[in-house]
Amino acid sequence: MSKFWSPIVSRLTPYTPGEQPKLSKLIKLNTNENPYGPSPLALAAIAAEAGDSLRLYPDPEADVLKRALAEQNAAHGITSAHVFVGNGSDEVLAHAFQALLQHEEPILFPDISYSFYPTYCGLYEVAHRTVPLAADFSLRVDDYLGVDAGGIIFPNPNAPTGCLLPLAEVERLVAGQPDCVVIVDEAYVDFGGDSAIPLVARYPNLLVVQTLSKSRSLAGLRVGFAIGHPDLITALNRVKNSFNSYPLDRMAIAGATAAIKDQAHFDKTRHAVMASREHMVAGLTELGFEVLPSAANFVFARHPRHDAAKLAASLRGDGIIVRHFSSARIAQFLRITVGTDEACQALLDALQLHLQALPADF
Repeated sequence: MSKFWSPIVSRLTPYTPGEQPKLSKLIKLNTNENPYGPSPLALAAIAAEAGDSLRLYPDPEADVLKRALAEQNAAHGITSAHVFVGNGSDEVLAHAFQALLQHEEPILFPDISYSFYPTYCGLYEVAHRTVPLAADFSLRVDDYLGVDAGGIIFPNPNAPTGCLLPLAEVERLVAGQPDCVVIVDEAYVDFGGDSAIPLVARYPNLLVVQTLSKSRSLAGLRVGFAIGHPDLITALNRVKNSFNSYPLDRMAIAGATAAIKDQAHFDKTRHAVMASREHMVAGLTELGFEVLPSAANFVFARHPRHDAAKLAASLRGDGIIVRHFSSARIAQFLRITVGTDEACQALLDALQLHLQALPADF
């Protein structure tokens, strides 16, 4: 702590990102990156932009990317006026907290969800209340209805559990809270869920946030977007243009636009991840793990006889990194990114050896 800090800084609990190890030759299954590479069309577009044009500022509105996203969703009544883009979905969410969630009533989100939400609340002084998930880690829509709220936000599929709220239930929540903004954080929706984007034209209080980091394999490029009623998008743009008018560089705009247009690569890689997920789930179940149903590119699993933190440490000794959370309710779970089939099998082989060698903890 320093005497030069603003008071809010000393009160903050910053978000802890997943480890990005500096060592090579690791099997990295801790930050939900896509094991397959980006679209070749995206890589070509990025390379083409890496020339003399970099001396020029990018388009502050990223209109070409917005048009690509609008065209992809035109069947649902989406136009460029419904689209906002930012430097990763985390920036989009941060702007949404500032632009749409600062009200007298506290906002609501699940007790087990994306851990950046309480960080944003602390940074932007947004009052909040967490709503417990059910015993099976499902979100109960009725818990969010009939209560005053300054806004509602939740990931779907949820993170870190991977559990999916069916689209009909998402709509019931949005329709049941017409006087507050409902933000559906769909970072992982392309791996098994139905997006809420088709609902946007009917519900002016709905904002859907997505990222190109996961299903489009562009985590290193930092591109996210939101789709919602133009009034919500205007609010986001007012915050963006008061903070950073140029959130996306020229290479990000070009690469993201090409990735959105490459439907064949998108379908091929996401279906490969989904197939590997089922292989991993079957293997973990055979080893005695309880695995929550996942519609994401990761699984959330616990073993009834072995401590999760110890298992994570043992795997690390084998050069395999998974994510462990210390929060009491999920302290015995491991979140495991779905890698290639080879990476998934290496994980299962290592776990089998450790389960045989380690004494039971419970």
